Amino acid sequence: MAALAEEQTEVAVKLEPEGPPTLLPPQAGDGAGEGGGGTTNNGPNGGGGNVAAASSSAGGDGGTPKPSVAVSAVAPAGAAPVPAAAPEAGAPHDRQTLLAVLQFLRQSNLREAEEALRREARLLEEAVAGTGAPEADGAGTEAASTLLSRVTASAPGPAAPDPPGTGASGAAAVSGLATGSAAPGKVGSVAVEDQPDVSAVLSAYNQQGDPTMYEEYYSGLKHFIECSLDCHRAELSQLFYPLFVHMYLELVYNQHENEAKSFFEKFHGDQECYYQDDLRVLSSLTKKEHMKGNETMLDFRTSKFVLRISRDSYQLLKRHLQEKQNNQIWNIVQEHLYIDIFDGMPRSKQQIDAMVGSLAGEAKREANKSKVFFGLLKEPEIEVPLDDEDEEGENEEGKPKKKKPKKDSIGSKSKKQDPNAPPQNRIPLPELKDSDKLDKIMNMKETTKRVRLGPDCLPSICFYTFLNAYQGLTAVDVTDDSSLIAGGFADSTVRVWSVTPKKLRSVKQAADLSLIDKESDDVLERIMDEKTASELKILYGHSGPVYGASFSPDRNYLLSSSEDGTVRLWSLQTFTCLVGYKGHNYPVWDTQFSPYGYYFVSGGHDRVARLWATDHYQPLRIFAGHLADVNCTRFHPNSNYVATGSADRTVRLWDVLNGNCVRIFTGHKGPIHSLTFSPNGRFLATGATDGRVLLWDIGHGLMVGELKGHTDTVCSLRFSRDGEILASGSMDNTVRLWDAVKAFEDLETDDFTTATGHINLPENSQELLLGTYMTKSTPVVHLHFTRRNLVLAAGAYSPQ
Repeated sequence: MAALAEEQTEVAVKLEPEGPPTLLPPQAGDGAGEGGGGTTNNGPNGGGGNVAAASSSAGGDGGTPKPSVAVSAVAPAGAAPVPAAAPEAGAPHDRQTLLAVLQFLRQSNLREAEEALRREARLLEEAVAGTGAPEADGAGTEAASTLLSRVTASAPGPAAPDPPGTGASGAAAVSGLATGSAAPGKVGSVAVEDQPDVSAVLSAYNQQGDPTMYEEYYSGLKHFIECSLDCHRAELSQLFYPLFVHMYLELVYNQHENEAKSFFEKFHGDQECYYQDDLRVLSSLTKKEHMKGNETMLDFRTSKFVLRISRDSYQLLKRHLQEKQNNQIWNIVQEHLYIDIFDGMPRSKQQIDAMVGSLAGEAKREANKSKVFFGLLKEPEIEVPLDDEDEEGENEEGKPKKKKPKKDSIGSKSKKQDPNAPPQNRIPLPELKDSDKLDKIMNMKETTKRVRLGPDCLPSICFYTFLNAYQGLTAVDVTDDSSLIAGGFADSTVRVWSVTPKKLRSVKQAADLSLIDKESDDVLERIMDEKTASELKILYGHSGPVYGASFSPDRNYLLSSSEDGTVRLWSLQTFTCLVGYKGHNYPVWDTQFSPYGYYFVSGGHDRVARLWATDHYQPLRIFAGHLADVNCTRFHPNSNYVATGSADRTVRLWDVLNGNCVRIFTGHKGPIHSLTFSPNGRFLATGATDGRVLLWDIGHGLMVGELKGHTDTVCSLRFSRDGEILASGSMDNTVRLWDAVKAFEDLETDDFTTATGHINLPENSQELLLGTYMTKSTPVVHLHFTRRNLVLAAGAYSPQ
């Protein structure tokens, strides 16, 4: 697969003024690889430690491998070398080593690198050629092996982590040419008072060119791109934003504040409108000191910005930068961008606009290649008790024949194993209790009475408006059987209402329970205390606003997540808190139970999602990879995957089994606030602050639809029970219904589209919109389809 630049060999040479060189043990990678599911990745995309002299980075643009060595702290190939003190003529040991390096480069046919190093060391070509002549045969190998014995895996001193990007860009660092004269407390030229991680992150900004030339470099590239052919212009225009940010940060870091301000004012207006929020943050970074604690800046610096460009456009760019010798820009392209090159036609402006907009560019194509088991698990066979239950009221013995086939057909829907389903025992799931089986039977009965929805048969919508919610409604959930509603409030309470005539009752006190006959048939009724019956129960325990709420599938438990950094599990038998799960260090924005119970997921301001089990106080998995808050979390219907939506404007799909990130979806232009899976598990719908609802094919890892209509944040999404209709609720006070069957039919998911991302989204939002329902002044916080396909919506009335 085509990667950022030509295949390059990494060589890190350390020269020591005295004593023989030593081979240090390999260092651990500095950063997690992008899209690596949070695991440290020492591969080509995760600035790992460079160990061997000839470890080549993956990728290449199809030509022969051309290794190259860049001189200075982390300068990539072809960069303008940073002036370093030339070795003194009187230091024969250093001169000899330098000649050996040059000789090795010449023999490896690395002319550019040799040229750069020679210029840096101010050595004449004859000097190298002179040493090379007598060693043509055996001695040449000797010189190379002498050189290799001097190669080390890291820069001098324990305080010097590998500069980020050396492994990533495939460029090598020849450090320490200054014969040990540099101060011991410096890494490159980053002072030791920096935090180690921050200094490692920022050190790459040392490679500065002439600050007065930055505007000229950027203008030159802008002029070149704007004058190129239409087919290339759209693709190459993607470079503007990441180059603008990195050039600005480079100027700020090197304390050229006036030049940085002028650069920002001149070019920030050229950037796409969906980057305005990021640019606002960037404009506040005007001094080097501001950069050290700024998360956005560190994110941008540590994660490579991904651009997907056709080979023709990339060659055009490369040729231009080489002709103009625009080293500063080429340097940034090599160091901070990951260019995902594909063969084929360049993409159009519309195709690119549909996919870009996230904090770190698009997803790499290989990020969406792994197999995902999106099918549903086989349902347990419980048709026989269904018949017994059905006849309970009439006749225990006789079972009318006509009923049987009807019930069987319901159960047999899932008798066949779905070819795309995960193995039944891929992750351990709780066994069904008798009460669960009874509930499934009830569910099947309701299913027979379900309304078949479609464009000609739209559902009724019942809206629960929270009036006088001065406490500030921040979360809502409804049980699967639609009997209970829970609300999370900004006053740190959780309130549970019964929406059926059956009131909420607590279990009796222990002394009263001991008097009950445990063998009686109605023991479950007897243990309830009628004196406690009420329509509303208030749960106290959190010490901050409650942002997430989720009922367990069996309706015995309720989860709530809060700004206080905890997730609490409440019993709906006693209406007390059973456990407080502490793992997040910051507010927890969302939590959700698995469709099978037992497991639940939470996501928060600390940028990670955590998978928990109700009987473990520590998380089972930590899903790390997002570059900003995880705002919403959802389990896949088969419980093997978790989807997370983030303020970094991406959606990720994580494998519960191993914690890997198996899909990264980019395309939203604002933080993502709602997610829902289709009932068949094949599709995912996502909503964000940009007012758009995007539809994704999970198996192919592709965007397959875009629903435009909302004018504000989409807070809630839900598919009908059969997946025929998608309902979306928004802060614009509307519920909209969309034709999901039509949206997903005739999908173009051929291999070419999957491989290159040439998606063609139909402009048919208006055709798919089946209805828009306004509220008076109530933002829609939650949507729910009952088992008979009635829509329940909820929100708090906000007087104008």
